[in-house]
Amino acid sequence: MLVHAHPDDETIGTGAVMAQHAAAGDGVTLVTCTLGEEGEILVPELAHLASDRDDGLGAHRIGERDAAMKALGVTDARWLGGEGRYRDSGMAWDEATGAATAAPDIPANAFWHADLREAADHLVAIIREVRPQVLVTYDQFGGYGHPDHVQAHRVATYAVALAATASYRTDLGEAWDVAKVYWTAQSESRLREGLRRLRASGDTTTFEGMDPDGDLSWMATPDALISTVVTAEEFADAKLDAMRAYPTQIQVDGPFFALSNNLGAFIWGTECFRIAKGAAVAGPDGVERDLFAGID
Repeated sequence: MLVHAHPDDETIGTGAVMAQHAAAGDGVTLVTCTLGEEGEILVPELAHLASDRDDGLGAHRIGERDAAMKALGVTDARWLGGEGRYRDSGMAWDEATGAATAAPDIPANAFWHADLREAADHLVAIIREVRPQVLVTYDQFGGYGHPDHVQAHRVATYAVALAATASYRTDLGEAWDVAKVYWTAQSESRLREGLRRLRASGDTTTFEGMDPDGDLSWMATPDALISTVVTAEEFADAKLDAMRAYPTQIQVDGPFFALSNNLGAFIWGTECFRIAKGAAVAGPDGVERDLFAGID
């Protein structure tokens, strides 16, 4: 089970792992917390969908997520609390500190404002129904500080604990203890290498302001903290196809994506995680290579 904040987050961070396990016949359940109504629209002819115009981006991104899941082979994709229950909170960007809430007047139903217990209960019901052995979400910083990523971390963490408590909300199903919980991670060494390759290719605008040799602590995880590295290069193409399903959010004809196509397996075929519950089972190289390692 994967708990993500907005449509496209799942593909960018965990698309290869999702495709890998779907192809193996394992149950893969995606829970998305918002419709991503506040996302930046990269397709000029769809600019009218913006929240300050027609406010139709969320509905549009439902279709994008459906197409992405088809590309990854995932058939169980859900919305936390139901479609549109929680709204994208938006964000402000600071290259030095990452993302933060955009304004104090975000809507009352913004995910950032969600009651933690109520939101967690929606996820408790799904966990007890699906009974996943592994759950993947963000770290306490939400990867790069986005308030909805932070909230997804809080909701997932609380829901895992509540779902395992036999005396809690028996109306939500029989208790289930998730064996392993992982936080997604951006490897510092891989991010620096990717940035160096971008700059060497002549691209100085993508991730502008991010110095391959500068401070990336707000964006990357030191490699020493990463417990698990899953290499699924054979599913890099499926991940790229799923990314193409999000044209409003990802510039498929931009220099970064073009370079990504040339370096597909390097950039997209490997995904990194931090173990947050359970024990990582390291291989000969000292790194765990399978999210299900050690689970009977």
